[in-house]
Amino acid sequence: MRIYFHIISKIWYTCSIGIGGYTLSKLNQLRKTLNDAIIGREKEIDFMIIALIQGGHVLLESVPGSGKTMMAKSFAHSFKGKFKRLQFTPDVLPSDVTGISYFDPKSQEFIMRPGPVVTNILLADEINRATPRTQSSLLESMEEKQVTIDGETIQLPEPFMVIATQNPVESQQGTFSLPAAQLDRFLFRIEINYPSFEEEREILREFSQAPGAVKSLSIIEIEDVQQWRSEVRKITVHDDIETYILQIIHATRQHPHVELGLSSRASLALLHAAQGHAFIKGRSYVIPDDVKLMVAPLSTHRLMLTAEGMLIREPADILREIIESVQAPVEAMAR
Repeated sequence: MRIYFHIISKIWYTCSIGIGGYTLSKLNQLRKTLNDAIIGREKEIDFMIIALIQGGHVLLESVPGSGKTMMAKSFAHSFKGKFKRLQFTPDVLPSDVTGISYFDPKSQEFIMRPGPVVTNILLADEINRATPRTQSSLLESMEEKQVTIDGETIQLPEPFMVIATQNPVESQQGTFSLPAAQLDRFLFRIEINYPSFEEEREILREFSQAPGAVKSLSIIEIEDVQQWRSEVRKITVHDDIETYILQIIHATRQHPHVELGLSSRASLALLHAAQGHAFIKGRSYVIPDDVKLMVAPLSTHRLMLTAEGMLIREPADILREIIESVQAPVEAMAR
């Protein structure tokens, strides 16, 4: 066991220096800025940074008043790109999201007015209050990074990221559950729990004078994100790690309480998420723990349980059971 940890520490040193010092410095600066602005959400912030780097989208879910919107705004404010917020309600139309083409009587021409989706970071607040038709208007943008308005296709600016929020306690009160195809477009679904006693005390002291204030600093350029995306592709994934990912994916399809297991898109997403986690931790290679940490936020919204499974199990419990049952590749960690 001592030899094993010695090997790991040597690999950590030799591989971490392969990631540029400037890159690590910027990443750590971003994480510190966000952790100072958003109390007690270190893990959730890391998930959002990974999604931004890997071109994914995030669904934030928690009870009202837990700080979902403020967290999304603080995250977007740290980035020097375009940010737009769209408050979803049942009367929001697809054209309110994508944009419209209208006739200008003065110029006698049709003029295109892009909607809020043409931005770098879009906050889709309370997305489950919109009708399924309006929710579906985001599918093309989230998957293909483009939007079609009256037959004309516009490429969205890079990077493009959707941060959506929803309140699960309102699932039966004038809301519309997101369809499986929509949920599958989100890299992560992040459940935000209540803060601890001490964290809430810090929140009281920090925000008593200005509740909901955004305190993050704009420190990240578009070029920084583009550089991170280029470097994260170089993160090494051992064959044994690939096998480990596939074993987890296939185990979800064979579980007796799962009606619909994880798809091929989910297996790719898990690979990219693990690379992203290794990257923000300063490593140039993926270890099994990277995969394990990404499974739950990446998979809970993608699993469809059987009728019996929904009565007696939770997706998170099934995923924990699967992770414990699949043997992690110890040798790959030591190479």
